[in-house]
Parts: sequence; structure tokens; C-alpha cells
Amino acid sequence: MRKFTQQPLAADDVAIIMRAALMSPSSKGKRSPEYVLVDDKAKLEQLSRCKAHGGEFLSECSLAVVIAASPEVSDAWIEDCSVAATQIMLQAEDLNIGSCWVQTRNRMDAEGRDTEQNVRELLGIPADRRVLCIIALGHKGMERKPQNEERLLWENVHTDQW
Repeated sequence: MRKFTQQPLAADDVAIIMRAALMSPSSKGKRSPEYVLVDDKAKLEQLSRCKAHGGEFLSECSLAVVIAASPEVSDAWIEDCSVAATQIMLQAEDLNIGSCWVQTRNRMDAEGRDTEQNVRELLGIPADRRVLCIIALGHKGMERKPQNEERLLWENVHTDQW
């Protein structure tokens, strides 16, 4: 979902979504992901420019969840953050709230500056934390077509061996 209404999210819904994130499985049970919730419109506008492409809609969402972790805490920080991000998106959908992943790791802004660094500076995230992604959340501002099951790549599914 890349289009959102201006209706704010209910605090109870945000708590349910974050509960799902905090309960997400993690490598060795280390629970390495940390979260910054951003609902300030000026900061959302700045976040929307943190990378060259694919983050513009952050300025329109109700809430952005920035997901970061310390590689010192877990060598599987990327996987841990990815699982947490997926849990956030699945829980949001269950509540009929739209979401979209915004990749930050290994991305640059329009001037060639590191997106992770931009996000860390904007939100005061410690330098030892890596920022994997931002999840945009908000009430859906458009209808999406269901997935076309005829386009599923069943040939990518292997049984017992490649």
C-alpha cells in the first residue's frame, strides 16, 4: 500500500502491531530489533526523502516504524529485523491497515548519501545500530487487486531436492 488516508491510527491498533513485532521470532532468542515510531508529519516528510526512490509515500502515511538492530547483539540482525517487519505488515493487514516496506540498508539518497546514516541522524539512532527498513502504516487510500494466482511461480518450489 503506497497511498494512505489522513485518518490517524488508533493507539490500540498501534499497540497490537508493535506487540506482534516484539513477539516475533529471533535468532537465539536475542530479540535484537529496536523500533522508532514516527508520526510527526515534518519527520515523515524528511524520511520520505531519505532515499532516492521508493520512499516518497512516507510523507502520507500515519505512522512509520523504523527497524534497527546492533550487529554486535546478533549476527542475524538482518533476518531478525526482516521477520519483525513481516510480522508488523501481517498484523497490520489483519487490522485492515495498509503497509509498505521501505528498504534503507544499502540505499542512497538523491545526493548519494547513505540512507541509513540519514535516518540515524534524523531520529537520533545510535551509530552502532544498523537500520534495515522503514514500514509505512496507515489506513488504506486505494483498493488493491488480489494477487493473480496464475502468475505464481510454482516451478520455484522443489520437493526433497532441487
